[in-house]
Amino acid sequence: MINGKKILAVIPARGNSKRLPKKNLLPLKNKPLIQWSIEAGICSKYIDKIIVSSDNDEIIKKSKEAGADIIKRPDILAIDNASSFSVIEHVIDNIDELFDFTILLQPTSPLRTYKHIDESLELLISKNADAIISVCETKHSPLWSNTLPDDGNMQNFMRNEILHMKSQDMPKYYRLNGAIYICKTEKLINNKTLFIPNNIFSYIMDRKDSIDIDYEIDLQYAEFIFNHNQ
Repeated sequence: MINGKKILAVIPARGNSKRLPKKNLLPLKNKPLIQWSIEAGICSKYIDKIIVSSDNDEIIKKSKEAGADIIKRPDILAIDNASSFSVIEHVIDNIDELFDFTILLQPTSPLRTYKHIDESLELLISKNADAIISVCETKHSPLWSNTLPDDGNMQNFMRNEILHMKSQDMPKYYRLNGAIYICKTEKLINNKTLFIPNNIFSYIMDRKDSIDIDYEIDLQYAEFIFNHNQ
């Protein structure tokens, strides 16, 4: 609880992953990947309840052992195109307690710690916000990017003023990093999205803490960062 507001954390972890099979159970520093997010939530000063939503019995077992509560996810919500909102809505519909804010903690962000969670919730209160979403600075400016035609022609790929601009003179751009999504529960349900249109602010994280495990190389990089930080 923070400032009298009750906080629910939802960790979505389905069993099937096409790009990196069983990624939520893959070992990272001798722990299943999902355990890092569960422990971050447990160590938070403000989170009142942590629920893992999963269709997979092994994930459910490991999550219980790590200290999370469980909501068994129906198969219809374990398919590729199931939205994060539908998973959170299913959790909210299947618990008796009411929570003022809901925070989504993706298990693929193992370097997001309890400190990031607590800072983002403190920012929520200080801004009197309805939502906070974590971001990090982009590695490369999107001004250097464009689409390409089928023949690969790069004519007009970049505007002339960008072509001759030094990287340090370009404006900073930020991207969603997938680590933290906080939303007032009522607003979340009414808007059917965590990215509500108004009274929403960013929580900025370092790029190295923003690793999102999608491929094997991401897992290897996360392991390297953990070893380097010791």
